[in-house]
Amino acid sequence: MEHMTATSRPSPAGKRVLLAAPRGYCAGVDRAVIAVEKALEQYGAPIYVRHEIVHNKYVVQTLEKKGAIFVDRTAEVPEGSIVMFSAHGVAPVVHDEAAQRNLATIDATCPLVTKVHKEAVRFAGEDYDILLIGHDGHEEVIGTSGEAPDHITLVDGPDDVAGVEVRDESKVVWLSQTTLSVDETMETVDKLKEKFPLLISPPSDDICYATQNRQIAVKQMGSDADLVIVVGSKNSSNSVRLVEVALGAGAGAAHLVDSADEIDESWLEGVTTVGLTSGASVPEVLVEGVLEWLAPRGFEDVEIVKSAEESITFSLPKELRRDLRAEAAAMAAK
Repeated sequence: MEHMTATSRPSPAGKRVLLAAPRGYCAGVDRAVIAVEKALEQYGAPIYVRHEIVHNKYVVQTLEKKGAIFVDRTAEVPEGSIVMFSAHGVAPVVHDEAAQRNLATIDATCPLVTKVHKEAVRFAGEDYDILLIGHDGHEEVIGTSGEAPDHITLVDGPDDVAGVEVRDESKVVWLSQTTLSVDETMETVDKLKEKFPLLISPPSDDICYATQNRQIAVKQMGSDADLVIVVGSKNSSNSVRLVEVALGAGAGAAHLVDSADEIDESWLEGVTTVGLTSGASVPEVLVEGVLEWLAPRGFEDVEIVKSAEESITFSLPKELRRDLRAEAAAMAAK
């Protein structure tokens, strides 16, 4: 574990902040947010986005001010307009709906979610029963399930396993939502393997690298923290999981906040060590706001708790890359 002091003055009474690294934006979120911004620059407002591009209130409100319009249904997008699909992915039927309305589509689905979609299609094509571990109603689960609805059964945690039935116990595979708790997912997998000993695992771990890295960092700080503050929105699955992971790791308390404005001063009573992290859809400015809120309350000493280096980046959606290249070529030809 790497520790780094961000201030030279010791905090009173040994007060300190343990700041998780990595935290905040993952490559898929960064790609999706930039895609909306580039689309607005390239095509002009409005750009319609089906569902929140990522699950963060601040990001959504910021993009709305720039001209993005978020809708729940494809039918809300005026015919002939541009619509972007969120990082969580959509089912094939949504692509069909967009085609019927003559919409120009930009698919900002995270490539790691797309990988799970492709796995679902492949296993369904081989006539496997697919047990999808995830939370009922989550947009990513809806999108993945839509790839092979006749073959997919949702398993919403370990308690769901008892009711799961399959056609052929020798042809069963599990897949998962990418933003779950690693521990909870593996608990569910273990229970499924007890029930279906021939259950096979996906060719690669579906839980995304960023989700895992953020959870590992919180585990490393958890037992040392009297209080863990997770910056993230309540509809962000990976942010909610970070609170659960912090408590499971031994943190005295853990709370989810959208920003420093939601911190309750009473949480600091008797606290000397605050752990701080943020979900994969949270911009760093919101974490900085929490540090600025904590500093005058005696928490000036900041130590980095580092679990991994992240260098993964994803290219922009292909539709956007195509049009940006075409514009660049046209400008160069003038």
